This record gives sequence, structure tokens and C-alpha cells, in this order.
Amino acid sequence: MDVDLIPGSRLRRGSGKLKPFGSWKPQPVTLPYSGPPLDLNRLLEVLARNEVDFLVVGGSAAGFLGASRLTEDADCVVRRERANLENLAAALRELHARLRVARMSDEEAKTLPIQVDGVMLEATGNSTWTTDAGPFDVLSELKDFKGRSVPYEELVSRSIIVRGDGFTVHVASVDDIIAAKIFADREKDREALPELLDIQEREHSFKHHERFRSEVEFKVNDDPYREIEP
Repeated sequence: MDVDLIPGSRLRRGSGKLKPFGSWKPQPVTLPYSGPPLDLNRLLEVLARNEVDFLVVGGSAAGFLGASRLTEDADCVVRRERANLENLAAALRELHARLRVARMSDEEAKTLPIQVDGVMLEATGNSTWTTDAGPFDVLSELKDFKGRSVPYEELVSRSIIVRGDGFTVHVASVDDIIAAKIFADREKDREALPELLDIQEREHSFKHHERFRSEVEFKVNDDPYREIEP
């Protein structure tokens, strides 16, 4: 993740309870991932070059914010306008994307008769892909603490901007990442929260310091010729 900050932005590196009979449900069998490993820089470069409006979320976004926990896939929320979905489809075709399907190997998934275009992406909403740049999850939204759907337009208003090698990307705020992980409440989300909460505390402390300094400077320099009351 070799990225530089754009001026004006910042980047830092079973309960054991008994369950009633009949409550158990079989879990879907998922084969071990058999596609290429994640190449995040390449994936983001292709999305940016195809002019896709997207926001990096999940573990990759946490890494941009300074989290040390590694992630094996990339999650992005995309703008749902048809023109943008067509741009996304072009990026997916360039990356030879194929659907990532439970109980199906990558070689089997390559044989599926899927036409990747804006119509298909609009109909599917969320979708999981294997690409030549690794596993890639396309999301239509994030959830907040209460499960409210938060669209791209709202998330991007709170995002930070980072610069890669000739391209820029939006990364979700730490507040939005934490809210989504608390709502999802999976084991890996709970394990990631302590470090994210520490990053959030540092972020908020820095913003408070900057706001306080700005207010003090304004009060001191507001009128340098005013009389000072005893």
C-alpha cells in the first residue's frame, strides 16, 4: 500500500448457551480460495483509470488508516448510477472478473455464462468477484450502528483522499468503518475493533486540537489594535 496523502488529507499508517432443538441450520460449504492473491494497487488503478466512482471500505480502508491487520480481499462501495456501473463493468472485464461462488472453484466459475455489464451490476446489488488482481467485493452501501443503509454519496462526504501511483482514491472514514463492523458483529470484525477504536481516538484528538488551535488563533488575531480590558 504505497500511497501518499494529497494536500489537505491525512493518512496514518460460542456463547455456550443451549439452543432449542431445530434451531441449528447447516452452513454453506465454501471451498478454499483458489484465485490470484490480492494486488490492491493494481485493482485500485484499474478502477480509477476506468473512471469508477468508488469508496474503499472494510479491511483495506482500515489499512490505509493505519491498522496493521492484514486483509485478503478488497471491499468497495460504488455509486449506483448506470453510467458509473458501466464504468465498473469495463474495469471488471479488464480484470477478467468472474463471480466468486460458494462450493465452486475459480476454474469452474470461469465457465459461467455471465455477461458483465451495467444492467447485470444494477440487478445484483452486492456481488463478489475473483479478478486477476485478487478477490474483490462490490457493495451498494454500508450499514451504520443501527443497520441503516448508508449510500456512497453520504459515505464519500466523510471520506479521506489518498494518492497512489498516478491515481487517487476515496477511503471511508474510521467512524463509518467502525459502525459497519459493529453492526456486522462477525468474529473478524470484533477482533479488528480494538485497533480501529484506538485510531478513532487519535483521529478525534487531533481534530479537537486543530479546532482549538484555530479558535485561539482567531481570538488573538481578530483585532490586534483593540484595547485589552483590565
